[in-house]
Amino acid sequence: MKKATLLLMVLFILISSQALAQEHDFAKTKLLIDSGISCSKLTDEQLEEIGDYYMEQMHPGEAHELMDKMMGGEDSESLKQVHINMAKRLYCNEEFGGMMGMMNMMGGGMMGNYPGVYGYSNYGYWNIFWILLLIAVIFLIVWLVYKLGIKKESSSETPLSLLKKRFARGEITKKQFGDMKKYMGE
Repeated sequence: MKKATLLLMVLFILISSQALAQEHDFAKTKLLIDSGISCSKLTDEQLEEIGDYYMEQMHPGEAHELMDKMMGGEDSESLKQVHINMAKRLYCNEEFGGMMGMMNMMGGGMMGNYPGVYGYSNYGYWNIFWILLLIAVIFLIVWLVYKLGIKKESSSETPLSLLKKRFARGEITKKQFGDMKKYMGE
C-alpha cells in the first residue's frame, strides 16, 4: 500500500512539474511591453512573445491553448506568424485591413486566404446593409400579399351580396330590397 501511495505521489509531482514547465511565464514579456520599446527595435522572437502575451490576455488558459492548436499548434510557423502579426497589430498599431486583416493576421483564419473584397470590412457595415435589405424585401412581399389578399376578398363581393347583407342587417326594407334588386337587373 505504501508503494502505491509513493508511486502516486511521484506521478503527481511529475505531472505537476510538467504542467508548470509548459505554463507561459509572461513576466519578462510584460516588462518588455511596459518599457514601450519601439517596434523597429524588436526582434521577431520578441514580437512573438508579445503576441503570445496578448493572446493569453484575450483567451486565458485553456482557451489560449485551443486557439494555439487552431492556428497550427505549438512551435509551428503559422502560430509564430499569428503571434508576430498580433503583436504588430496590437503593440505596434500596424493596420491589417479590417476584419479580413485580422483573419490574415491569424494565418488565414478558419476560412483560409479569403480575399477582403467580399464585403467583410468597414466593421460589418455591409453585413448590416444586407440584413436591412433582406428585411425590406420580406416586408414588401408581406405587404403585397396582404394588399392582394384584401382586393381578392373585396372583389368577391357582388352588388347583390352587399344588398342581401344590408337587408339582413335591417338597413333597408323588403320593398327597398326588391326595388334595388330590379334596378340592378337581378
